Amino acid sequence: MAKAVLLAVLMALLAVLAYRLLDLCNKLGVFRELDPIEPANCHLIKGIEYGSEDITILPEGLALVSSGLKYPLLHSFAPDQPGQILLVDLNKPVLTAVELKISRGFDVESFNPHGLSTYIDEDGTVYVFVVNHPQHTSTVNIFKFEEEHNSLIHLKTIRHKLLHSVNDIVAVSSDSFYATNDHYFSHDHLKTLEFVLGLSWCSVVYYSPSEVKEVATGFRLANGINVSPDGRYIFIAETLAHDIHIMEINPNNTLTPVKTLHVGTAADNLEVDPETGDVWIGSCPIVSKLFFYSPENPPGSEVTRIENILSKDPKVTQVYVNNGSVLQGASVATVYEEKLLIGTVFHKALYCELHSS
Repeated sequence: MAKAVLLAVLMALLAVLAYRLLDLCNKLGVFRELDPIEPANCHLIKGIEYGSEDITILPEGLALVSSGLKYPLLHSFAPDQPGQILLVDLNKPVLTAVELKISRGFDVESFNPHGLSTYIDEDGTVYVFVVNHPQHTSTVNIFKFEEEHNSLIHLKTIRHKLLHSVNDIVAVSSDSFYATNDHYFSHDHLKTLEFVLGLSWCSVVYYSPSEVKEVATGFRLANGINVSPDGRYIFIAETLAHDIHIMEINPNNTLTPVKTLHVGTAADNLEVDPETGDVWIGSCPIVSKLFFYSPENPPGSEVTRIENILSKDPKVTQVYVNNGSVLQGASVATVYEEKLLIGTVFHKALYCELHSS
């Protein structure tokens, strides 16, 4: 009798594991076929070779780009090169990236930038918030951007036990932000187990100098995060669920769920058009190829646009799809005056004219 019970328990566990693995394969896009969608006038951005994981654009058309991310299980074309923040002037006819100098006293050798965000105060000072992973830890660095010197002045490094596995960030003042934790565990082996089992233990954290608190939980790999143009709503990408969560910001900085939009792709970073409110998603449509990299069969890229995300009937449109022959492993997409910029986890960056003549 005991053997029969043990066998039944074992079979049940195997069935659960098989279901989890099949679900994970679906979420990672293992069985997906790609139909290419490419605007007519696209060009690679010069000077970006080792990733453009996140991109944010200042009102005057200067794009800040995080480059050189090294992350467990992910490929890198420059594993021994420190990360960089690059600057691209979108007003020029040919787009070229230049490296921003970082002020003395900051450890540039261990710089491993991930998500980034900006905040502009009333006097026009630009604060740049960067998620950093020195020695595979998580910190948030705050810089002041000095355009005239092409430089970043390091102001502050933030460490906190609630910010243990930060992926992306959105600044809401010169010293406060919301951030996503993409894992619950900090140990790499436990992270992998969490990933395989599909545990929904990831969270969103609000940080300010006066308080730090968890404001949303229950995500399966919380990733990109951004804020609506009016500052009332937070958008959160839950990558493995293929969902975007819309949450309202309360006066005490907590978040109240409004709705969830299924977008059918493993959304990475989210960027919001300040003019239209459209949400732009960069993603790798077959995520498994990021973790099992092959130059003969590279990860592809996908860009999705969401119009009227707060309405009852948002419009979700694929704008760009490539099998990796041009752009490998997209992670972000954003627009400026009809230019679409697409960044990647560890590859190049592309821009396309959305209305070419």
